[in-house]
Amino acid sequence: MDRRDFLKTAAMTAILPSSTAVLASNQPSRSVRPGSELKIAMTLSDIPLTTGQSTQGAEGQRFIAMTIYDALFRWDLSQTDKPAELVPSLAESYSVDKETRTVWTLNLRKGVKFHDGSEFNADAVLWNFDKLVKKDAPQFDQNQANQAASRLVGVVSYKKLDDYTVEVRTAEPDSMFFYRVSAVYFSSPAHWKALGGSWAAFAKTPSGTGPFKLESFVPRSRANLVRNAEYWDKQRVPRVEKLTLFAMPDPSTRVAALLSGQVNWVEALPPDAIPRLKRSGINIFSKVYPHVWPYWLSYAEGSPFLDIRVRKAANLAIDRDGMSKLLGGYAKPAKGMVDTSSPWFGKPTFDIVFDPAAARKLLTEAGYGPGKPCKITLLTSQAGSGQMQPLAMNEFVQANLNKVGFDVTIEVVDWEALRARRSEGAGAKSNRSVFGLNNSWSIQDPDFGMLSVTWSKRIVPKGNNWGLYQDEIADKLCEAAVNAFTPEDRDRTLSDLHAYIVSQAMWIWVVHDTNPRALAANVKNFDPPQNWYVDLTQIEVG
Repeated sequence: MDRRDFLKTAAMTAILPSSTAVLASNQPSRSVRPGSELKIAMTLSDIPLTTGQSTQGAEGQRFIAMTIYDALFRWDLSQTDKPAELVPSLAESYSVDKETRTVWTLNLRKGVKFHDGSEFNADAVLWNFDKLVKKDAPQFDQNQANQAASRLVGVVSYKKLDDYTVEVRTAEPDSMFFYRVSAVYFSSPAHWKALGGSWAAFAKTPSGTGPFKLESFVPRSRANLVRNAEYWDKQRVPRVEKLTLFAMPDPSTRVAALLSGQVNWVEALPPDAIPRLKRSGINIFSKVYPHVWPYWLSYAEGSPFLDIRVRKAANLAIDRDGMSKLLGGYAKPAKGMVDTSSPWFGKPTFDIVFDPAAARKLLTEAGYGPGKPCKITLLTSQAGSGQMQPLAMNEFVQANLNKVGFDVTIEVVDWEALRARRSEGAGAKSNRSVFGLNNSWSIQDPDFGMLSVTWSKRIVPKGNNWGLYQDEIADKLCEAAVNAFTPEDRDRTLSDLHAYIVSQAMWIWVVHDTNPRALAANVKNFDPPQNWYVDLTQIEVG
């Protein structure tokens, strides 16, 4: 499906062009090899929250939320030669009122059942929205709200028009709304009620509408999922009987598990292990996709990064080609939030290159020198969703920065602890000594990837603007982006925004991940999409 066709439905009532999978949803389910099991070693240290809105970042969504649950729209991961686009899922179509551009009508798919056999309908949509934002609702769940309440930011009301139609009103025109709700996942109201209204009980035996069902899990160890043979989209009924997810934050442990046969799929490979894995008959897959490994900068009082000269110096100090070599070539030097090939890259006036002499000069102009280094603390995690090889990479960056006049301290915490610190904002007591946050970032969704970290309206907890970045020009460009209801206008406004934040050196951007994965020889039918997520329903194990 073409993204432009999808976006154009924002201005009119239309059935969304469907992916092959959706068009074929009434075809017979496919056969599956008896006993087949996909066994994945995740980078996570714990099993993500299983109630609907998963914890552990985008990797939690990839392996728990998107397997057990569905959203109104999903990424078409069958596309591998270009960035994935959103296609219909639990919503068959949508329209936006032409006059106000604040009224969204969502037309829901009929015939979808939750795992417990209850029906997905408009009542279920409203109930799930309430669980995230309505604090006096019996089903309100703070744990899930912490993960996804910002996905409904700007929504002032929602109501049922009929059993399969929902109306959502936003406070202002917001062309990005459908991106945000693509990450809202739907839990079964009937199952929650049958369990006595307990989310703790629900977590043990969750019920979504997704292609897999959770059979059991052991915290900090493994989750056991089984194929949902009754899944509503028959072309996406899983091709394996079982999916087992292992929490393995240590990269060497993941490699050992693959070589021993404990798992047959490994995320985030250590580069030095790849030659050995290839010699062992293991297949290695990688591809550039919309993802960046950056440092989010603090604009809180006392931060040296309030000075643009310091921000530019930090960007110019890093040898990104050297970083790529450190990673065995499985990374691409970044010149901004998005790759230079993206229609959103624009024409920044600041070129991010390796120029340590220019970095030293800028630091000198900012008042630093041999007897007065620029002291900063950077926060990272020892592993986690999209963090690549964070310890080695942070040590590399630390050495680069120290050579030009910084004095860098690296603080290492658990991935979920880092995400908690991110949600508190740079001004929080826990972050007052931290001037940079190393949190890998997915930018396939422009609202989440750019607007939520740039716009002053999205300073935490209303969004992901951890650094308290506030810039009048950037705010106007964000405003223009949410008012752009055609694909051409949206690309133009996003490219203007991206060019501006790069020119301002808003963050330190280091590399784009190519996400090397290792799959055992008997794992078939995988072609990595240009997307953070993968469609595990299409994988076969021989």
